[in-house]
Amino acid sequence: MKNILVIGATGQIGSELTMKLRSIYGNDHVVAGYIHGAEPKGELLESGPAEVCDVTDRPAIDAVVKKYNIDTIYNLAALLSVVAENKPILAWKIGIDGLWNILEIARENHCAVFTPSSIGSFGPETPRDKTPQDTVQRPRTIYGVSKVTTELLSDWYYNKYGVDTRSVRFPGLISNVTPPGGGTTDYAVDIYYAAVKGQEFICPIAEGTYMDMMYMPDALNACVQLMEADPTRLAHRNGFNIASMSFEPGEIFRAIQKYKPDFKMHYQVDALKQSIASSWPNSLDDTAARYEWDWQPTYDLDSMTVDMLEKLAARL
Repeated sequence: MKNILVIGATGQIGSELTMKLRSIYGNDHVVAGYIHGAEPKGELLESGPAEVCDVTDRPAIDAVVKKYNIDTIYNLAALLSVVAENKPILAWKIGIDGLWNILEIARENHCAVFTPSSIGSFGPETPRDKTPQDTVQRPRTIYGVSKVTTELLSDWYYNKYGVDTRSVRFPGLISNVTPPGGGTTDYAVDIYYAAVKGQEFICPIAEGTYMDMMYMPDALNACVQLMEADPTRLAHRNGFNIASMSFEPGEIFRAIQKYKPDFKMHYQVDALKQSIASSWPNSLDDTAARYEWDWQPTYDLDSMTVDMLEKLAARL
């Protein structure tokens, strides 16, 4: 049985991933790592162990790894794209200095490590449509620079020390559980909240701006599936393109209108978010993930829309 530490367990991905991992491996085998000011609550706190795990505090995390005999670390600590652009030093401190700490701990304690990358690791020179697995990565944001560094550093630890590092390049993630907090693709979550609340949506991303997106259940499955994959099949490691759907704001608006005919939206473009979005690919080619570890998404835009509206209506 695995013993898993999730760092960033109270974040957008971590809060749901921790519960999924507990449902698979058992509550006592999955430790929720958090920082002061972001303590776990409710089921996340009550269902299993939780420990303070700040990626900038290497001795503290090393102590947790030893205490629980951890063999797998999901390192989700990072600032999202818009926040990172406004706080670049902190973004690097958490994303890269923190990653150094995790990888060193993993090397010393023989742990596998999952640290997600992102579509933000690509830049304007990258082929925009069906972006290949191996291609130009010249991002123009500190978020993207840190993600490219994450991929390269993780690969280096695998090649140099044999640390079992793996990652995916997440597209924009859409969740009905945890509200977004400073990402370029957040509009694709906020729009559902507006629709369920009967509010007009003000879209910060320009019409015609395509970005890859994914529903959170598929993203969680990708994390677990990759970490369980046969290592002998992995020609790549950090990080795999994974794709589910690509759409522009008008398409998600019309998908919601099928079920909420009175829903309205107008555009008020946010310059920073738009500049970041315009530098990212329209869509990703995830052939490598499908071939090397049988990646296969479940949701498309319509099925996600139905589920989002149902789940949010029940909650709100």
